[in-house]
Amino acid sequence: MILVPIIFMVIGAVIALAFRVRVDGIAAQYLAVACVAGFDTVLGGLRSAHENKFQTDVFLTGFFTNTIIAFAIAWLGDQIGINLYLVVTLVMGMRIFNNLSIIRRYVLQNYIDMMSRIKRKKLEEASQKENSQSGNLTTAEGVE
Repeated sequence: MILVPIIFMVIGAVIALAFRVRVDGIAAQYLAVACVAGFDTVLGGLRSAHENKFQTDVFLTGFFTNTIIAFAIAWLGDQIGINLYLVVTLVMGMRIFNNLSIIRRYVLQNYIDMMSRIKRKKLEEASQKENSQSGNLTTAEGVE
């Protein structure tokens, strides 16, 4: 289920690249804030999936809430003459890097666990093969 937002994010990027729509001025700032907020939510969803805590309703409400709040803070900054979109981008960027570091640790730990299972399985197979060969030698000696 976590793949759905990722798939739609890729589809959106392909559509944007295909139509080459230019966004200028203040709309570009709002779009950038919305994209960063959406990307933060997608990475948060991936993180929760790795932690086996993913819930679709929490993800969807978080996606829309983060995007709306980020947009509202950027809009408020424009109304009072302060570039608050930079603050939103900074905070969301920090969250993105935090989520990426946690996801990296999960992926690395899963890789290490997988490699140790493979190594353990090979050792067990070698041990069983060695035991079966030594058992064959014992029975062959008993026959003579």
